[in-house]
Amino acid sequence: MIYRTEHPKPQFMRENWLNLNGSWDFEIDHGGSGEARELYKPEADLSKKIQVPFCPESKLSGIGYTDFMNSVWYRREIEITEAQLSNLVILHCGAADYFTTIYVNGQKCGTHKGGYVSFSVDITRYLFAGKNVITIHVEDDTRSRLIPSGKQSTHYESYSCYYTRTTGIWQTVWLEFVPDTHIIKTKYYGDINNGTITVFAELQGAGTFAVKASYKGTAMGEATVSSDGGTAVAVVKLAEKHLWQVGKGDLYDLALSYGEDQVTSYFGLRSIQLTDKKFLLNGKSVFQRLILDQGFYPDGIYTAPSDEELEKDIKRSLAMGFNGARLHEKVFEERFLYHCDRLGYIVWGEYPNWGLDHSYADSIYGILPEWLEEIDRDFNHPAIIGWCPFNETWDEKGRKQFDELLATVYKATKAADPTRPCIDTSGNYHVLTDIYDLHDYEQDPEIFAEHYKEVGKSNRLDFRAAFEERQTYNGKIPFFVSEYGGIGWSLSKDAWGYGNTPDSPEAYMKRLKELTDVLLDNENMFALCYTQLTDVEQEQNGLYTYDRQPKFDPEIIHAIFSRKAAIED
Repeated sequence: MIYRTEHPKPQFMRENWLNLNGSWDFEIDHGGSGEARELYKPEADLSKKIQVPFCPESKLSGIGYTDFMNSVWYRREIEITEAQLSNLVILHCGAADYFTTIYVNGQKCGTHKGGYVSFSVDITRYLFAGKNVITIHVEDDTRSRLIPSGKQSTHYESYSCYYTRTTGIWQTVWLEFVPDTHIIKTKYYGDINNGTITVFAELQGAGTFAVKASYKGTAMGEATVSSDGGTAVAVVKLAEKHLWQVGKGDLYDLALSYGEDQVTSYFGLRSIQLTDKKFLLNGKSVFQRLILDQGFYPDGIYTAPSDEELEKDIKRSLAMGFNGARLHEKVFEERFLYHCDRLGYIVWGEYPNWGLDHSYADSIYGILPEWLEEIDRDFNHPAIIGWCPFNETWDEKGRKQFDELLATVYKATKAADPTRPCIDTSGNYHVLTDIYDLHDYEQDPEIFAEHYKEVGKSNRLDFRAAFEERQTYNGKIPFFVSEYGGIGWSLSKDAWGYGNTPDSPEAYMKRLKELTDVLLDNENMFALCYTQLTDVEQEQNGLYTYDRQPKFDPEIIHAIFSRKAAIED
């Protein structure tokens, strides 16, 4: 059985592609000596089989080895035709954690540093008609202070809010056959006032770049521009305006062409603005009812077993009354974002910064390159309404965060994407940010309400979770509580949730409602984010179990979260 056969990049699709998921030869290189032993050579013996795209720690990989693996090797034989070689042959990998080296027929042809974002290598000149061997070597050191690892455990076992590691390939591997003259990438800028979509394109070779927009099969406009390669800009005046909204992911289809190259794509027409209190979507105040989504799966770890499961996680959230999510400590795959786009589900793009030691200046090399790759990869998704590169930048062995690290990444984020707000670090400790947020797991609703009675009225937030001695709320930018709740329920042995476990379902619902009401009823609060969608291993404070069973009637929880907030239009 081959898993995950769908196209991995639905916002930039060509017809001529080949999915390479399935069985690969595999070897754990415990000594890190694989290169010296020439495991990159086509005739090298790799002793195991693995199911790509699942990490070797997972059950679905067929390996299920959960100890540390600092070096792993993959190999697969492929058949290439003369017709395919008349194009450029691009090898894509959705993600591999952490440092990847690609070999084709024993020759090194490319590398990538970073465990979370898609990358590609032109392998055309290393191929010949007939049988070819692709070898992929991935190195990963979860314990390195310069390697971001998100919620991956640095202990042998999972513990606290750290879970099973992910080593090596964990998203789809695929080939794409591309004409010499082709579209490299595009960026979309929608203008809801003038009803236009502006397409910035990077192109290779000379030709005419053409953009055709349609909506549900009806032509909406087109534009063409000649280019000698490099960059080009095409502006399409849309015949009708259909706005992308929360709960209504109206999307326009795009047909892009350049020479013989043809790409299908889509975009959402919407605007984002901030006032001193509100988040505006298309000029209207929208309260963000967010759920914390960590994107872990019992059988696939970082990788959903199917495309349907990605979509179902969004629908599970919607069923509980949420309209979006913080995509927490992980870069989610493009298929997930595609479903968010379709369903009108708002999300914050985040980065798995945990594992980096933020007290050192050189940590910028562990986040900024791949963070900018993430912004570039996901820029066109209308569902992404903000960026957050860091989460809870705690002290390391008494050393405080290097503030300039956070400030520099914030500034780079705004330079790369001035269209979205950026939170420098979610929870603590803020340095330079468009939005002020806090994490607060107080379980007593009365005390919780006291924490936020002065929000928007003064710059005083005098309680433990505010860390006033380290960060200052000036009362002049939008504010929300981006983690709260986390109420444990159905706890197994050695599992945990925040606070004491309620002694009955009625007590659970009473606490959940009263905590949530504090935030919904605060006219100076534009959003909330509840912890969390599902249990993850020993952290059992989800609204669903780890295997996605609801702990309570979704309709009851939906009623708690979906009622109108004080700040909403």
